Parts: sequence; structure tokens; C-alpha cells
Amino acid sequence: MPALDLALVGAVSRGEITAVFQPQFDIASGRIAGAEALCRWSHPELGEVPPVDFIPVAEDAGLIDEIGRFMAERCLAALAEWSIDVALNVSPYQLATPAFTDWLAVGVRARSGHGGDLILEITESRELHDVPAVLQHLDPLRRLGVVISLDDFGSGHASLVQLVRLLSGEVKVDRSLIADASAGAAAQIAEVVEVAHGRGMRVVAEGVETQAQLDRARELGCDRAQGYLLGRPMPREEFALLLG
Repeated sequence: MPALDLALVGAVSRGEITAVFQPQFDIASGRIAGAEALCRWSHPELGEVPPVDFIPVAEDAGLIDEIGRFMAERCLAALAEWSIDVALNVSPYQLATPAFTDWLAVGVRARSGHGGDLILEITESRELHDVPAVLQHLDPLRRLGVVISLDDFGSGHASLVQLVRLLSGEVKVDRSLIADASAGAAAQIAEVVEVAHGRGMRVVAEGVETQAQLDRARELGCDRAQGYLLGRPMPREEFALLLG
């Protein structure tokens, strides 16, 4: 079996990397409000490799930019067809220099009329060390209407301090908090909802798998929800049929 880092080299050009889309629903209306693009890797020998396994390898091997640009292209293509928001996960590695954000800004400017926004979900698998530089790189995209989202709040490095520092337009509550029925978890979610809404930010509940979790997200003031209860990730063509 090949090592993951060696197997990942050329995976995009070989067509092994694909994008699937998971629907995101407006809790109040029950309508589809957006889609999160998720990366999938199917290797002829390794089979389906989970993102949690190959994304850190791609970051360490310097391959995350190639994969990230592929996923961005798929998101921009979806935005051109759909009248909903489309979210793209971005690694802190891609934000360390302006190369990726400058490239993406060109793509955003080039797209024609659309009914949704591009959302950049900053995944904090690795800590953001130079936040001022990241903000400088993100500013051109923000001026173009791109929404900055802090992903995985409640796990890892994500915090209310980071939320405010990044001038986010959205925060996604991690599935671990959504699945936790304790009073402490509810208080933590209520706090981030209060801070986010006070700053005009949207709150999304991630990993909603039961009706009880959806009800709790609604009661605590979350604006949107996504998870297996509402819809699994699916190919772009299948998602288009879901939109009608």
C-alpha cells in the first residue's frame, strides 16, 4: 500500500478527488439556504480515504493548495447555477500567504450573476498564528461579498475571541456541542449565539443527527442547521435535483 502523502501526489489530475455537497437549512423556514462543499478522495488501492485522514497529510505535504483550488472551482461553478450560498473549507495553510486568496478573488470577480454568497469556512485543524496577516489576505474577498465563517466552534482552537478577531460573518457550532445534551453545552451554545447575533453574525448548527438536536438548536437561537437528519453529502448533479 502506498503512503498517503505519496498517493496524494497527482490525485487531483487523476480525478480521484471529488466534491460533494451537503445541504444547509434555514431553521425558521425549513428551506435549503446553502450547501457545504466537502472533499472526497477515492484511491484505487486505498479505497475511500476519510478527509480527517488525508487533509492533514495534504497540509504537511504542501498539497493542500492544489486540492483547495480544485474545491474552490467546484464551489464557484455551483454558485453560478444555484440561488443559494455555497461554503468552501479553507485551511489556515492556504491563508498563510496571499497566493490563494488573490487567486480566488479573480475567480469571484469573474463569475456572473448569482443568488447566493461564497462562504469561506476557516477550519482550525491548525491554529491561526498570524491573525493580522490572515485578515489582510481575507479583506479583498470580504470586500467582494465573500462571507467568512469560523468552523468547528467548541472544539480545537476555535473560540469567541477568534470569532471576533476574524471579523467573521458566520460561526458554525461543532457537532460535539450539538450532540451534547448537557446544561453546560447549552449554555456555551447560547453564549456564542448571543455574541454572534450581537455582531450581526449567523449561527449554524453542525452535525444535526436527531430531531432532539434540531429542536435544541432552534430553541437556542441557531439560524441554520446541517447534518444527516436533514441531508447527507451528495454529488452536485443530485443536489441540483434536490433544489428542483
